[in-house]
Amino acid sequence: MTEEGYKEAAQNVTAWYRSHGRDLPWRRTKDPYAIWVSEIMLQQTQVETVKPYYERFINELPTAADLAEAEEQRVFKLWEGLGYYRRASHLKEAAETVVRDYAGRFPDTYEELLKLKGVGMYTASAIASIAFGIPKGVVDGNTLRIVSRLLNREDNIALQKTKNAFGEVMDAMIRYADPSDFNQGMMDLGAMICTPAKPVCEACPIASLCQARLAGTVGRLPVNNKKINKSILEYMTVVIRESDRYFMIPNENGLLQNLYGFAQYSCDTPSEFEQLFYDQYGVRIRLTEYVSDIKHVFTHREWRMHVYGGEVAGERSFGNRTDFYTLEEIEKLPVSTAHLKVLKSYLKAVN
Repeated sequence: MTEEGYKEAAQNVTAWYRSHGRDLPWRRTKDPYAIWVSEIMLQQTQVETVKPYYERFINELPTAADLAEAEEQRVFKLWEGLGYYRRASHLKEAAETVVRDYAGRFPDTYEELLKLKGVGMYTASAIASIAFGIPKGVVDGNTLRIVSRLLNREDNIALQKTKNAFGEVMDAMIRYADPSDFNQGMMDLGAMICTPAKPVCEACPIASLCQARLAGTVGRLPVNNKKINKSILEYMTVVIRESDRYFMIPNENGLLQNLYGFAQYSCDTPSEFEQLFYDQYGVRIRLTEYVSDIKHVFTHREWRMHVYGGEVAGERSFGNRTDFYTLEEIEKLPVSTAHLKVLKSYLKAVN
């Protein structure tokens, strides 16, 4: 994307946020302490759950000095029900650092914020941009998904190198907008519009710039393949549809010999899958949408299947093979339990 594209995207997101952004209690202040508390609470916790906890916490401990001086049990009581109690411990420890090393004033640079206990790159970026207007883009699941679609990139967002690269894109865009409104706008855009499933593209302020929308690949992005360990096998499994029939083949060997299943390969991106399928069957297909991740445990190993929907895109030439089956016909086939899970998940997503 060109610099002009980055500029237009940043300004569109910012304008959209000012008209449509969520009204949240921690957005009514520029106090870095309050913003920090909200960001720590929001880690692995839903927004609606956090609201009453945040307001009670700030009312009882309105400053870093108050938190630093509070009894630990009082802090835990205020946190009770939020879970992940280590976050509360880190909050108190960081508040003590602010009082001891910064005379009670919150550090006002990205680099200094990173030194606080429990503050990672995302939280430091959020506080720096919202409280101090520092142009540092936030990188989280929402922004990774938006950038992936905006640039039509199949980079695996589970990898740190992708997070770093997409972070540079965020930094490039944020230079052209108010840092606070841009970052919060990207968060809300991901939560409200550019959602993982069924994004509302017609309401998106950057739809005209979205390369994935232009290419028809929004539904299959982002790629998010988490490598766990050697005992876990990672597959991309695709339900390929042609009218009311689905492509299924019997396994010729291995764990599921003679049982039917959907096409699957050990690969990382939709484009790679499409090429592998063409190399094996001579038929062009197109992955249309990401469906879900499914885990299936065998005695000595585990499958992690990244499930997508797909369709025949080129000439339908399977020779004498009859590999497409209706749902009624599939019911009569010996299908592996793992792939029955895949089918159930797919049908739930598309119906």
